[in-house]
Amino acid sequence: MKSKQIVGIVVAGVVFIVSGVAGVYTNKFADLYGDKQSSYFKELEKLTKEASIDLPTTENYIGRLDIVGEISESSSSAFANSSGEYDHELYMKYVDEMMKSDKNKGILLYVNTPGGAVYQTDELYLKLMEYKEKTKRPVYAYFADQACSGGYYISMAADKIYANRNTWTGSIGVMISMVNAKGLYEKLGIEEINITSGANKAMGSVGQKLSEEQRGILQSLVDESYDQFVDIVANGRKMDQEKVRELADGRIYSANQALEAHLIDQVGSYDDLLKNMKKECKLSKNIKIFELDRSTSSFWSGLFGRAEKLMPKSETQATSELVGKLEEKNWELMYYAE
Repeated sequence: MKSKQIVGIVVAGVVFIVSGVAGVYTNKFADLYGDKQSSYFKELEKLTKEASIDLPTTENYIGRLDIVGEISESSSSAFANSSGEYDHELYMKYVDEMMKSDKNKGILLYVNTPGGAVYQTDELYLKLMEYKEKTKRPVYAYFADQACSGGYYISMAADKIYANRNTWTGSIGVMISMVNAKGLYEKLGIEEINITSGANKAMGSVGQKLSEEQRGILQSLVDESYDQFVDIVANGRKMDQEKVRELADGRIYSANQALEAHLIDQVGSYDDLLKNMKKECKLSKNIKIFELDRSTSSFWSGLFGRAEKLMPKSETQATSELVGKLEEKNWELMYYAE
């Protein structure tokens, strides 16, 4: 472990104890210093930034990449969710490092996700395609409980796709989910005022209803991303685009239905995939399956999550946070299965 990480952990422990005790015994402290406490956690994140990726250097390996949880923007740090949840920054770096590793002999995508943000989904897909182009090494995908929407999109970089017999997959499509909080604002005595340079500049604002013109604008964004998704699937599965569009109405498919529709290559177990990947790619039966180890950061992630929850909140803070969350990111293009 790097010295700056050790220092960060020690400082983190001290801050946790102090802030936790103070939070339990006084609401006033939380009212006055709640924002500062948040900044302390952000500073501590910087101290422990960048979990290192120590790839095998003496033996050949297949790199396993877990596409688990919602695909979204995330930061690779000791406080990132480290229980296997999706970590975009870390995964992009991981694929880059495997590209440079002569001991790496392929990538295994373990997919268990409802999908997520369009940008991060496409960026990881392109990174995997870059890996394939530069290394000529295989990429295989295994679908666990669910491999929907963005998870399916990323898997189009795979040479072969295996799915557990209980997998739900598909949900090929795009969505924008929005919240209109005008009624809530009225109850809270909040009036949204937007001074804009054009009629559509505040489009999607939580305190205002969408006009028909604005609905059309957002629909055009969805349609463009949908066309991109269809093209990716057509190329990845070597299918006609019209056939893909017939399948891509947003519905979810069972593993057997997906196999019949040629959306996957085989229904089988994780062990089936490993066995066949090694055989088909002429790899050693005993080749190492390398997985990223984030167990250390997992402890600190949970620790600081609990520390923040200990801090009591006033009604004003709770209301402010609710409004803030509604306004922070009211809409986003998503390859996602609800």
